[in-house]
Amino acid sequence: MEATDVPMAVPGLATERRFAQRLRECLEEEQLLDGRYQLQQGPGRRVALPVLEEKLSQLRLPPEVPCERVWIQGPVPSRAARRRTPAQKLRDELRRLLGGTWSEELERDVPHAWQRHGDLVLLSEDSFQAAPWERLGSALWETVAAALGARRVARRGRVMPDGMRTPSVTLLLGQDGWVEHVDNGIRYTFDVTKCMFSPGNITEKLRVASLPCSGEVLVDLFAGIGYFTLPFLVHAGAAFVHACEWNSHAVEALHRTLVLNGVQDRCHIHAGDSRQLELRDVADRVNLGLIPSSEEGWPVACRILKKDTGGVLHIHHNVETPPAPAPPQAPALPAERGSPEATGSGGEAQHPTEDGGKEMPGARLRPEWQRWAEATATRIQGLLAELHGRPWRTSILHIEAVKSYAPHVHHLVLDLECRPVVPV
Repeated sequence: MEATDVPMAVPGLATERRFAQRLRECLEEEQLLDGRYQLQQGPGRRVALPVLEEKLSQLRLPPEVPCERVWIQGPVPSRAARRRTPAQKLRDELRRLLGGTWSEELERDVPHAWQRHGDLVLLSEDSFQAAPWERLGSALWETVAAALGARRVARRGRVMPDGMRTPSVTLLLGQDGWVEHVDNGIRYTFDVTKCMFSPGNITEKLRVASLPCSGEVLVDLFAGIGYFTLPFLVHAGAAFVHACEWNSHAVEALHRTLVLNGVQDRCHIHAGDSRQLELRDVADRVNLGLIPSSEEGWPVACRILKKDTGGVLHIHHNVETPPAPAPPQAPALPAERGSPEATGSGGEAQHPTEDGGKEMPGARLRPEWQRWAEATATRIQGLLAELHGRPWRTSILHIEAVKSYAPHVHHLVLDLECRPVVPV
C-alpha cells in the first residue's frame, strides 16, 4: 500500500495492553476489526485497535473489556494489507469511498479481473452497473485508477454487429484511448475505443511466428491491427506482406504498429474490402484469419497464390463439435486430395507438417475437424482447378485448435498446401 493511500486517521478502540487480545477477539467475532491496519501502541501501556468506519453505528463497547473510542493518527498498514492483491485493494478503496452505504450488491458489482494496456485498464461490461456507482461521478473512476495503478479507465461493451467487430468501449477517465501492448516482443498500438485486441489468439500468433517464411511474399487478407501480419514480418522472416483491412481505425493502428516495429518498408496496406483486391499471382502464403468463417476469402486466396508454384493457405474457421458419449478412434488425415502417392507402404495416409517434424497425433483430432479439413481441401482444389484450367493438389499439413469459441464450437486453423500438378 502506498503512503498516499493511507488516511490521516482511522477510528479505533483503545484499551490496556492486558485486554488487547480479548478486545481483538470481540471485534473479529462481530466483524468490526479493520484488518487493513496494525494496532497502535499508546502511552501508559495502552493499545488501540482499528475498527471499520462504515460499521461505527453497529459498534457496541464490550462490557467485559474496559475501552474507549479513539482516532488512530497515522495508521500503519497491516502485513496482510501490504500483501493485498489488486482486486482486494480495489474493493478496499471502494468500500472506503462508499463508507456506510457499502453493501453486498456493490461487492458483487466490483470486477475481479480486467485487461491492462499500459496505463489504461479496460473493465468488463458487467462491472459497476448498480445505481449507486453512477452517483459518484468521476470520483469512482479516479478511485479505480488509483487502486489499480492506472491513469485511464475504460469499460467494454458488446461488439457492434457492423461486420468490422468494432468494440463498444466507453472511456471513463482520460483524454484518449490509444494504448500500446507488447505481445511476444512485438509492440502493438491501437485505440481501445475503436479497435479490439484479441489475447485469446496468442497461441496462433506464437505458432505463425515460428513458421519458416524466409524470402516469402505473404498476403494477410483480414489483417486487423496486425495480429498475424507482425509475427510473420518480425519473427517468421517474411520478405514482404500485403495486409488487407477495411476498417479505417484498424488501418491507422496497423500503420502505427508497423512503424513502431521498424518493418513499414516490408509491408503494403491495402485499405478496403479484400474481396475487391486486385493482386494476382504474387503470394507464397496467404493468411485468412477471419472467424466464424473466412470462406468469402477463398476465391481471392486462390487468385493471389503464385500460379506456377502455388503456396500455403492458413484458413481460420469455427467448427461445431457436438459432444459424444465416447470419443471414437480418429483416423489419420489424408495428406492430399487427388494424389495417388498419398498412401505409404503400410497403407496409412501420411500427413507432413510445415517444418517436416512431428505429425499432429491423430488422437488429438476430432472427426468433425477432419471432415471439415478434408471438405475444405476439396473445395480449394476445385477453385484452383477452375481458375487455372488445370489440376491442382491440396495437402493438409496441419490442423491447429486455437481455442474454444463457444460451447461445442472450436476456432481451428487449417494449414493447406496447394500446388499445381506438373504434367509427366
